[in-house]
Amino acid sequence: MNDYDLLVVGSANADLVIGVERRPAAGETVLGSDLAVHPGGKGANQAVAAARLGARTALLARVGDDAHGRLLLDSQRSAGVDTVGVLVGGAPTGVALITVDPSGDNSIVVSPGANGRLAPQDVRAAGSLFHASRVVSAQLEIPLETVVEVVRCLAPGSRFVLNPSPPQPLPTEVLAACDPLIVNEHEAKVILGDAGGLSDEPEDWARLLLAKGPRSVVVTLGGEGALVASAEGTVRVPSVAVRAVDTTGAGDAFTAALAWRLGAGESLAEAAAYAARVGAATVTKQGAQVSFPTAAEVAAL
Repeated sequence: MNDYDLLVVGSANADLVIGVERRPAAGETVLGSDLAVHPGGKGANQAVAAARLGARTALLARVGDDAHGRLLLDSQRSAGVDTVGVLVGGAPTGVALITVDPSGDNSIVVSPGANGRLAPQDVRAAGSLFHASRVVSAQLEIPLETVVEVVRCLAPGSRFVLNPSPPQPLPTEVLAACDPLIVNEHEAKVILGDAGGLSDEPEDWARLLLAKGPRSVVVTLGGEGALVASAEGTVRVPSVAVRAVDTTGAGDAFTAALAWRLGAGESLAEAAAYAARVGAATVTKQGAQVSFPTAAEVAAL
């Protein structure tokens, strides 16, 4: 029996958030709201989101020996995440500078800090976590060579889920392990090497991505839900209409929910439909980890 439903390997950041009426143009200064500091980072977000839904979750990450690192560890533990894989030291904790406009859309700049020191040897040293996990999820706020090592350390029978964010071209070895590869429009176009020649149809993006080797692909479409694609075909999954307050962390919540439900035996379309509801619930609240819903809140939605 697996000890964990989900092992998340990835980043842990302190999110420094400022609300703005509009984002500044080049060379422009705008005034914003008071600064708010939240625990974030794609890896830490996914771990908290899964644990809050009820998944047995572990996180493999690196934080600094500083106040932001302690904030992140406290947030993981209070959500029920096993932090045995969280390494401390080597660099300051990563920081994300986030501006949020009145529509809820955000812009983010990340200083990786300790995330950039999460190394392949750290992954190899955590072999027991990989063998105890049904599903392993990763992103690209840690070094690509570390993600490659994650793929090499997967236990027989476990499933690998990747959200390639921030996007970059991926080696064949990583693409071939993805089941699924989860992308939005921007990420899809970067991975496909689009020079302006792609159509506007997500079905076309999914078909081209599948040709690169993933076992399955999920294209997230914001308020329009998602599209899932595999050798069995392509299916659109609707979302739930909600009033968006802050989209920060919604993609991470979607990925975490999808990975967990896949590990529980649901089909890709079923898992994506549930994940879309989780993402919709997330955008109705401010912040990243503090906005992630419980299973009861998702059911109520």
